[in-house]
Amino acid sequence: MKKIIIVDDHPMMRKGLTSTLEMEPGFEISAQLERAEDAIDTIEKVKPDLIIVDISLPGMNGIELVKNLHFQYPNLKVLVVSRHEESLYAERALRAGAKGYVMKFEPSDVLLKAVRKVLKGGIHVSEEISEKLLLSAMTGKSTGLESPVELLSDRELEVFELIGRGKSSKEIAEQLHLAVKTIETYRSRIKEKLDLNNSTELVFHAVKWVESDGEG
Repeated sequence: MKKIIIVDDHPMMRKGLTSTLEMEPGFEISAQLERAEDAIDTIEKVKPDLIIVDISLPGMNGIELVKNLHFQYPNLKVLVVSRHEESLYAERALRAGAKGYVMKFEPSDVLLKAVRKVLKGGIHVSEEISEKLLLSAMTGKSTGLESPVELLSDRELEVFELIGRGKSSKEIAEQLHLAVKTIETYRSRIKEKLDLNNSTELVFHAVKWVESDGEG
């Protein structure tokens, strides 16, 4: 029996993932958690074979959690299942230590295929992302070179993407479970890192980046 932990801040998503995975013989959902910090505490007790992580979590976000897990438990297999576009986050998730990336809207069979592949020691991404990563390996350059992916922290990138999707600071704060003041601080850091002069330039570049699927 393979033990799986799910970390997602949406109860309905946790329930949906659990229902899908429990249809597969040999899978046991050992814990359903809302916060990254809870996962770190639970792993020692459960000793899971796989942990499924969302990117948008209250407090420590999913990419940060993946990094911490990879450092503390290098043999633990991690699969990111998120609503965030794979083209924007998959490479960063893999570099952090994840073994796969699946979009939340994908059919159940795609999720099950990814889980089985990761549990067997493989890496699961879509064919499109696989080609990008292969090109990156061949050229020796990151696919995100000279893009915000390389310049921003994990949380800054998340805020940048949401700005590019037309979200206000208040809406971003609500979605990420953070204070509006904190989001404004992130906006200031992003402008500084990307050498942008004002909020208009920030929105313009964020929208352009999202529309180009994070390629520049």
